[in-house]
Amino acid sequence: MSRIVRVLVVIAAVGLVAAPFVYAQAAKEPGVVILKGAPMGGVKFDHPKHSKTADGKCETCHHASKPEMAAKAEQQKCGDCHTKAVTAPMKTKYQAAFHDPMAKKGTCVDCHAKDTTKKAPVKCADCHKKENA
Repeated sequence: MSRIVRVLVVIAAVGLVAAPFVYAQAAKEPGVVILKGAPMGGVKFDHPKHSKTADGKCETCHHASKPEMAAKAEQQKCGDCHTKAVTAPMKTKYQAAFHDPMAKKGTCVDCHAKDTTKKAPVKCADCHKKENA
């Protein structure tokens, strides 16, 4: 019986020591990031603000893993799969991951157009800034 207790104590001790390291390795939500590469300028993207607006539902912006390129993490940066020019097996380039060439529809534009508070930017220069390049 005492051997079982000792084994359980050792397991608990290892768990207590390892827990902070495991927790620190968990995926962290990015803060404010600059999405670069657009000719009109980079986009300063406030991830926490957008997460709050989406009620913490990551799938509002992040799509599920696709068979063409399986995700390496639950949520990834768009640029991890979508590149400036489409390269197989992907079908959507980086810019198109956010909106179509005329910025009339797409992940960002569709959501911003639905904003009833009228606080979401809807013009190109509202998001794209040369100083963010």
